[in-house]
Amino acid sequence: MKKAASAGKPRAPEETSSSERKHQAIVEAAKELFLKGGYLGTNMDEIAAASEVSKQTVYKHFASKEALFVEIVNSMTNTAGDTVHNQIPELEEGGDVASYLADYATRQLTVVLTPPIMQLRRLVIGEVGRFSELGKVLYERGPERAINMLAALFERLAERGVLAIDDANVAASHFNWLVMSEPLNRIMLLGDEAIPKTAELRRHAKEGVRVFLAAYGREHTRRHTPPQRRRR
Repeated sequence: MKKAASAGKPRAPEETSSSERKHQAIVEAAKELFLKGGYLGTNMDEIAAASEVSKQTVYKHFASKEALFVEIVNSMTNTAGDTVHNQIPELEEGGDVASYLADYATRQLTVVLTPPIMQLRRLVIGEVGRFSELGKVLYERGPERAINMLAALFERLAERGVLAIDDANVAASHFNWLVMSEPLNRIMLLGDEAIPKTAELRRHAKEGVRVFLAAYGREHTRRHTPPQRRRR
């Protein structure tokens, strides 16, 4: 006589992977549709069709369109944040802190200032009045996470005598917005065509770091090079 299957028996690996594939297909389809058509301009029928699953399956994974939208905001900002902040090497002993921070800033600019992230940012800002949770998610996963990670990095550098910092969070906020504010605001208002080329981002990052180190660098880490002249 065969034993009855246990009620708590885990799903077979192929069942789990099938569910995960459907979940990912829904997220990817929804991301493309939301960024293209906006929140109000996208419906669950379109998402189901684009992800090649039934509408019932979409609702099995996400209770509502709003829940799916929050998942998109979460996944995109987490991915960008992980790319910027994870696996950051420590500054080598005797290393050039200006170059080190410029590399960090360039990486942050390059990852964040992309059409999908900028489109997401505009989309969330447009929906914050109705869905305040979206703004909170974007802020926590984006600017707040960046500042917290920078603060932790600056505390380590201060302990090594590389930086002169009293409040790491304030210093991190200054660094973040010295680097991010000008190109970010320009792209948000002028559109994705205003995204600078890599060389321009690198120059901007170096100038931001120069100003930052003028305030927070130790004497032996400051760089007294004059600012680059703008081309006429």
